[in-house]
Amino acid sequence: MTHPTETSENSVTSENPEAPENPAAPTNPATPESPEAPAQKKDRRVLRAVLRWTAAVLVLAAAGAGSAYGVIASDRGDLPGLATESDGRWEYPRIERPPLPEGAPAPFAEGNLREEHFADLRALVLPAPKGAIADRKLTGHDGWLDTDRYLAEYDKEHRRELAEALRDGGLRHVAARGWTMPDGTRTRVYLLRFNSGAFARDYRRNLTSNGALPAGVERVDPDHELRNNTTAVRFTYLRVFGEQRPYGKERVRFAYIDAGDVMALVVQSDDGHTPAVPFHQTVALQNQLLG
Repeated sequence: MTHPTETSENSVTSENPEAPENPAAPTNPATPESPEAPAQKKDRRVLRAVLRWTAAVLVLAAAGAGSAYGVIASDRGDLPGLATESDGRWEYPRIERPPLPEGAPAPFAEGNLREEHFADLRALVLPAPKGAIADRKLTGHDGWLDTDRYLAEYDKEHRRELAEALRDGGLRHVAARGWTMPDGTRTRVYLLRFNSGAFARDYRRNLTSNGALPAGVERVDPDHELRNNTTAVRFTYLRVFGEQRPYGKERVRFAYIDAGDVMALVVQSDDGHTPAVPFHQTVALQNQLLG
């Protein structure tokens, strides 16, 4: 027979009004030494309260663990305030080296003593990034640029001497591409192909030794940041410069890349506020295309 004061665990505890005033004492009353004494009503209330609080704490802990997992498992850019800011680099299309004619060696392959690029020179010019406006003056005729347009990058006092060096050095072709970004930054890329790698290197040494600078530039410094952080592709040579203050109408950065029979000139002009990242990016990509 069930004791009238016993209840199920999930019910609310209350006294039964029909219970006798003097219920019979248990046949085996517990002594102080017996740990199995039945719990009193007050103890049961305390126990159920503890159980409720424990359940609540477990629910909160589970919710907190779920939130923590969500933060850990999410990509950094998916969380507000944690997205990485752009460092200023441009979005270039997928860049691939053009195919070589069947049986033609790579420019630095064993046996290619002249270090010739047999791929189409026009396809070796870096493409413009997303959002750029093409410079039609550098399109040339059928993709080949007139030598005078290339020489116009330099001060007038050096152009005649450079033109003679190009004739003596066996210049074969000039290919180029230029563009302007929405912020006004202008970039020009010129590829000059000579009869051999030796002629291309001689011409570049002539450029750096006679003091020829881009038009409007008076003083330059080596760009140590790029040289320290970017290694030239194997078998190529990289020289990078930045205009010293005070700037003229524009600030100019430029680079020379020696790559076998091809010498590249990369020039970038801006109002002085463009970070160095897109220039470094452009130079590195053009170097990789030629390497």
